[in-house]
Amino acid sequence: MNQNSNDAIKNRIDNNEEPIDLIDIFLQLWKGKVTIIAFAVVAVILAVIYLFVAKEKWTSEAIITLPDSGQIANYNNSMDVLYGASAPTIVDIQQRFFGRFNSALSALSEQLDNQQKPEKLTIEESVKGQPVPLKVSYVATTAGEAQKTLTNYIQQINKRIVTELDDDLQTSINSKVEDLKVDLTTKEKIAQEKKDKRLEILNQALIVAQQSNIKNTLVQQAETLSEDTLFVLGSDALSATIKNEATRPLPLDESYFGARQTLLAINALKSKPDTTYAFRYVMKPSLPIRRDSPKKGLTLVLGALVGLILGSGVVLGRNALRNYKPVV
Repeated sequence: MNQNSNDAIKNRIDNNEEPIDLIDIFLQLWKGKVTIIAFAVVAVILAVIYLFVAKEKWTSEAIITLPDSGQIANYNNSMDVLYGASAPTIVDIQQRFFGRFNSALSALSEQLDNQQKPEKLTIEESVKGQPVPLKVSYVATTAGEAQKTLTNYIQQINKRIVTELDDDLQTSINSKVEDLKVDLTTKEKIAQEKKDKRLEILNQALIVAQQSNIKNTLVQQAETLSEDTLFVLGSDALSATIKNEATRPLPLDESYFGARQTLLAINALKSKPDTTYAFRYVMKPSLPIRRDSPKKGLTLVLGALVGLILGSGVVLGRNALRNYKPVV
């Protein structure tokens, strides 16, 4: 009894392991071609509907790099006037402007991505392994919107960075002006004290000369006299000297006039943020001519392919159910 059962099971397994007949499958598919085509047509129609409903994606791209020397000339000249030999080089200023511009643009990209309705602004290396130039891209639902929005974002960041650096420059100018004014006031005060001290010494010498009844000069070379012996110049000479010293300008040295010249040069500086840029375009924001998605041709082909696969599956599955014979 057991042997017969084993033979029956073995025969059933052998029957189930019959090789796949490709010709039979092809004939089944050919007979069900109407169903398959119907599925393909429906899938293509759905793909067309998707193309009309799905949001389009267009990408505008721009390539930017360090600003030219002319674009930061006013800032560079101002730094030269302010700091002289210790002023930063033109390369340092270019990197300062572009570095802050890149940081602000990256921050804006993060901010846009974290919105309730995210926007895609991407910054990446234009040449692999090189920090500049940079490629900036923006994705929108239309080509014109992508180009316009990318241009606006770049201009907004540029204006913000230029304004910030110009404000920093104005702060430095104001601070330098105040320092120079204090320095000039100090030098003038010291010079006035020197003049007053000189007049005090001469007046004291005059008193001594008058008390000593010395009217005329008793020496030939007055340069060798000390403050205590100036009375030998005589009262006449000392009176003339005092009168002359009282009307003479303050005894200011070259450092005073150098500081005065620097102050005038700094006061002549004028801010020109409208002609200053934190970057330079290698390629301005492009107007895309091909959308990123959805791809019309690819979508239709995939729709048709999916329809054919589903239709073939339905035909083969239906025939398999019809031909199914339960084993007793």
